[in-house]
Amino acid sequence: MSLYSEYLKRCPELLECLENARNAGRLTHSFLIHAPDDRTRAEFAIVLEQLAGCLNPVNGRPDTTCSFCRQIENGSYSDLHKISPVGKMYQIRVGDRANPEPNTLRDMLDHLGYTAGKHRKFGVIIDADRMGVEAQNALLKTLEEPPPETTLILCTANPSALLPTTRSRCQTLSLPDNLCRFDFAGVQDAASAVFDLCFNCRNDLCRTEETLQRLLNVMSALADSAEEWAKVEFQDQIAAAANSEDAAFIKQLEARISDAANGEYIRQRRRFIAFITTFCSQLFMLSHGVSPVDLPNPDIFNNLTIPLNIPPERGEAVLKEAEELERTLRFNVSDELALRTFAVNLSMR
Repeated sequence: MSLYSEYLKRCPELLECLENARNAGRLTHSFLIHAPDDRTRAEFAIVLEQLAGCLNPVNGRPDTTCSFCRQIENGSYSDLHKISPVGKMYQIRVGDRANPEPNTLRDMLDHLGYTAGKHRKFGVIIDADRMGVEAQNALLKTLEEPPPETTLILCTANPSALLPTTRSRCQTLSLPDNLCRFDFAGVQDAASAVFDLCFNCRNDLCRTEETLQRLLNVMSALADSAEEWAKVEFQDQIAAAANSEDAAFIKQLEARISDAANGEYIRQRRRFIAFITTFCSQLFMLSHGVSPVDLPNPDIFNNLTIPLNIPPERGEAVLKEAEELERTLRFNVSDELALRTFAVNLSMR
């Protein structure tokens, strides 16, 4: 099943409206995809790109098999330009006016303006809510009057963080879904550790410490995973740098790779924290009588034997500690200290 077919089943009314708009020549050029799950946002951006640019549409619906649709789905389309937040501050950078560096807003806008004619171009902004005021103001004119055959797609879980002037220039597509998919490295180990903290470490500080170390190992591995991701993303540039004697180029590339790795680590860290909160939230639901089949993320308990009767007060305590952990980690505190407090509180309360 193609990705488009999958979303046609999930949100048929929305896609039918968009197909009718394309068929009538009224499809807008600027979209704001709002969904809580980052994979849903990324996948629906692909769906929109296929809908807007398919070479052989039938009544506005893409065939998903033409060369364009295949390139869009496998990420090889040459005029698909994406930017995402980078660095420890996890911000989308606006870029220098005269010579914008790669993965900045102005660099993407420059690329969108290069190709003329009927060649469809796409600009995708991942986590668009991480644009500052300067970046959003730099984007406004392009949102309102984009180059010919250009589609801009902003993706976010928090549209209210964007300026009203930005939101008003986009067609907002909301994809409400309780499902959040977690695919960071070590997710199964994290599930097992949180489960043990909730049920198997009561009043046992030695076992709590051992279980905490498993959780800390998962979190520390996220940085390694982010660095490996950056190496893959920049493998062509790294190969070019190996044959270059241009010290300035090598230094600039190292800075870009470091920024990209830091941004990816922040994304994975957010998934890790959301995973713990989701896990504990569902235990709270179970403790208050929600059936396992009605949970929004039942897969999070795969390979775990959840107790049938969780006392409501235990469910409330578990959720309280997860929410406190999430609040604490928003600030500049030690991750290890925050997780240690979370683990000890779960064990001793």
